[in-house]
Amino acid sequence: MMQITDLEQEQKITPILRLGFRPFFLSGAIFGVIAIILWLLMYKGSVSFAPLGGGYWWHIHEMVFGFGCAIIAGFLLTAVQNWTGVRGAQGNTLLGLWLLWLAGRILLLMPELLGATITGLVDLAFLPAVAYVLGKPIIAIKQYRNLFFVPLLALFTFANIEMYLALYYPETFSINFAGYAGVMLVTFLMSVMAGRVAPMFTANGTKTAKATPLPWLDKVANGTLAIAMLNLLLQPVVGFSALFFGVLLIIAGVFQTLRWLRWRPWITLSVPLLWSIHGAMKFICFGLIVLGVSYIIADVPSNHVWHLLTVGGMGGLILAMISRVSLGHTGRALSPPKSMTIAYILISLAAIVRTFGPWGLPEKTLLFIDISGGLWIMAFAIFIITYGPMLMSARKDGRPG
Repeated sequence: MMQITDLEQEQKITPILRLGFRPFFLSGAIFGVIAIILWLLMYKGSVSFAPLGGGYWWHIHEMVFGFGCAIIAGFLLTAVQNWTGVRGAQGNTLLGLWLLWLAGRILLLMPELLGATITGLVDLAFLPAVAYVLGKPIIAIKQYRNLFFVPLLALFTFANIEMYLALYYPETFSINFAGYAGVMLVTFLMSVMAGRVAPMFTANGTKTAKATPLPWLDKVANGTLAIAMLNLLLQPVVGFSALFFGVLLIIAGVFQTLRWLRWRPWITLSVPLLWSIHGAMKFICFGLIVLGVSYIIADVPSNHVWHLLTVGGMGGLILAMISRVSLGHTGRALSPPKSMTIAYILISLAAIVRTFGPWGLPEKTLLFIDISGGLWIMAFAIFIITYGPMLMSARKDGRPG
């Protein structure tokens, strides 16, 4: 049973600092909007920003390690209290983590403030700090099953380091391989978490029996993603075979699809909080297969196809999960504002437009990027507007959190 903090002490903490999901979901969503607006302006040459590494490096880095890792931090720092029964980070500890994350975002946009070295060190410090705060209660109660997420954050840090090394040693390290390793890490994490929660959410939300887990299928679905991720992460040492990588992604996509179909996504079509999760998983399944084909057949543009994973899979699942977790942890019924249905549709359209528009009509690439970016901005703006007040106010049921 969780040791609930004395309510009087809890009420002395400003609501947004009472649990990790509050500042990181809200700030991550806001940053996801700002980062795409700035990227669209940089891509068209409409602004003269000079972020660390240039616009292309900054865009890849910040969508994975700025936006994505903020949401991951919020999710893990919240989930750890459910795993351990110990209160998650709050108050000054949570504020310190959030300020460290925010400092990284500001300094990367304006590296002249403290210089490239300090900027990189500040940014790189965030995930190890989260891992330390996350790992302490897990180790204290010897719940080693969930300690898995600490080395996973270390791998994220390693990929982040490679992103920086690619700026200084481009003959050895590649911006694309390091950035794609980060994307595959997010995809792997999403696959692991979806396997834990999607069958339960589906059963509870549709009042049906929970799909019987097949451990071997989970291991193959997740294991193939882990191998693909390590292949990218270790590319400077082991090299890279497009054929091997492509075949591996296709195998991963097939097993992801088999697992997804066992969860019966078709029974969720009347429940937006559920079909949004399954819709994002569909992008992961389909995206892995098409991405694998792109590494085997040169005519399939892998640079565009990656957005099935990043926009449809990563963006879609993030939007679905933060809208669900925020309701539950603010003491509300699992019934999102109706406008979130529009947001879920918009993020799916953003992925389709960003991938297939430039692929089919390459001469209109800039137009499709603008449209896709606009759809992404609208989707997350809906979340910010509807969920911002919830995240900044105390739980509706008066409980801590």
